[in-house]
Formats: sequence, structure tokens, C-alpha cells
Amino acid sequence: MNSNFYCVIMAGGIGTRFWPMSRIARPKQFLEVAGTGKSFIRHTYERFARIIPEENIIVATTERLGGLVKEHIPELKDGNLLLEPYGRDTAPCIAYATYRLLKRNPRATMVVTPADHIIVGSDIFEKEVTAAMEYASSRDVLMTLGMAPTRPDPNYGYIQVSGGRPGKDERNVMKVKTFTEKPDVELAKVFISSGEFFWNSGIFVWKADTIKAEMERYIPEVTRLFAGWENALGSPVESRFVEKAYSDCIKISIDYGVMEKSTRTWMYPAHFKWADVGSWESLYNLVASKDKNGNVFNSENVLSSGTSGSLIISKDREKLMAVCGLEDFIVIDTDDALLICPRSDKKVKDFVSGLAMPGYEQFK
Repeated sequence: MNSNFYCVIMAGGIGTRFWPMSRIARPKQFLEVAGTGKSFIRHTYERFARIIPEENIIVATTERLGGLVKEHIPELKDGNLLLEPYGRDTAPCIAYATYRLLKRNPRATMVVTPADHIIVGSDIFEKEVTAAMEYASSRDVLMTLGMAPTRPDPNYGYIQVSGGRPGKDERNVMKVKTFTEKPDVELAKVFISSGEFFWNSGIFVWKADTIKAEMERYIPEVTRLFAGWENALGSPVESRFVEKAYSDCIKISIDYGVMEKSTRTWMYPAHFKWADVGSWESLYNLVASKDKNGNVFNSENVLSSGTSGSLIISKDREKLMAVCGLEDFIVIDTDDALLICPRSDKKVKDFVSGLAMPGYEQFK
């Protein structure tokens, strides 16, 4: 393993579209929904520990979730847990992690990944992430891993590459032309038919000093808040320094703040099976083992009649779930909440937003 290679796992999201199983106190990345007995974040850690020295794996999360991270990754060193005082999206998180890594190793090359992806094909994954890191380690590039789209999915971001899918350089990477965040289905169909677009996996690879320079160029309103990081980070005043930086920080993604503007963006076309399970709808689409009516059940104790295209999940797999006459619905049953809603990301999002109303805060 290369001692200059690092991994930053971003684990501060709240996973509202996975309600009612995902809650503020235990969001999606700490759930086990794939029948493996391990959480999303545990799988992510183990996946990268096969190619990155374990002492070089960093987890960035919010202060209120730090205990959960240690619960799921007990071997993580305290110095490798970065605690954000507030969630400010991915750009401030990456800025914090980048400055911290530069303090530790100015030669660091880092892979940045969300904590809640499903990835199948570990051998291919390990080979391709390592190849992307080796490519970036000797070049001033911002690399993202792109996935060939299999359907016009409006839940993913899309990357347009120069020269279409055959337009690779000698190292199998492609120059990025544009990024588009979550187009509608009709536009996604156009993207796929053009042969120039890939799904944006949200997995990034770059040298720490390269992303530092690009962030300081394109989002100075974020990076200037970390002025003095050389002395503050890794010292007894770090938490106070970060608290001050975040209290004045805007909420902005690395995609919007940097990747869409930089001229250094490249894409590595990946071939492992990948899914960003961001919602119940995306989980439904991912599961291949549907019954003859297109239903997905997580238990054998489901009695269904006249029901099709539906996702039925119960936390208690011994409980009998009886459903009748549902078409394209989601039924999610937990200890203290039951969700019954049409199988549409927008409908679920709009419906769950009602939890902000007085009287429902305890269910968020």
C-alpha cells in the first residue's frame, strides 16, 4: 500500500429520504438494509481498508454523530475522526479534511467518498480506485469516478466528457466538459442517447495540494475561514478554530463550488456495480430479486393481494405485513412510525417535510 494515499469518508448526512428508518439520531449511513449484518459506513471502511493503510483512513462527520462512527468503526483512531460542528455540505467538509491532511503529509493523494454507497465487484473497485489515485498522484487534476448509465435516472448527477465514451487518453481517463445535477427523466434520456454522459458517483480523487489550490481559487468565501490552519489544526485549539470557521461558513457542495468551474476536472470510467442508495425509490430500483408482480419485500411474512411495483419493509421481520390493492407504493414499518406513500422520491420528500411541523419533532 502507498503510504501517501489517504481516504476521507464523508459521514455527516442526515438521510431524510430514508425516513422513517433514517433519523437525525441514526441516519442512513449507520443502517443495515442490504441483509449483510453490516452498516453502510462499515462496508465503506472495510472496502477502502483493502487499498489504503488503515492509519490513513479519515472519517468526517458532525459532532453529534461522532459516537456512532466509533460504534461502527471501533478501530478508528481518535486523530482520524474529524468532527464538524454543523453540516455545511461537502465543500467545507473537504476543505477541513484537506487542510488537516496537508498538515500531516504535504504529499498526500486523497480519495473522497460518501459513506452510504452500495458497491459490488470488490476486485474491480480496488483496481480502479488504485489506478485513479496513481494517475492523480503525479498530475494536477481533479478526478471523479464515472459510471456508465443503465437507465435515465433523475436521482443522479451526470458528467459529460469530451469525445464521448471512446474519448479516453492513454491512461483510460476522460476530460470533463460539463456537470449536470439531477436532470429530469426526459433530459436524462437525451444524455444517455448521446453517448457522452456518465453518472457522477460522488467519489473523487486528487492530490491534497491540488484541491487546496482549486478551492482557494473558486470558493475563497469558504477557504478564507480556515486562515491560520497551519498552526490551529492538530493543536489543542482545533475544535474552537473549526467552530468559528463553520459558524460563518455557507452551505455549498464541492460539485457546485469547484468541480463545475475548474478546468482541471477529469473522469475515470469505472466498471464495478455501484448505487447511491439515496432514497427508497433508488433502493427499489437496485434490488434485482422482485416477485412476479414487481414487488420487493424484506421478509417472508408478507401477505399481498392485488399489489404491484411496491416496496414493503418492516424492521420486525417476524411481523405479518398484509397489503392489498397497492400499486407503486412504499410501506416502511418501524417501532414508532409507519410510512405509506406512493413510490416517488418527490412525494416522499414533500410528505416527510411535514415532520418539521410542531408536535412531530420527536419522529425526525
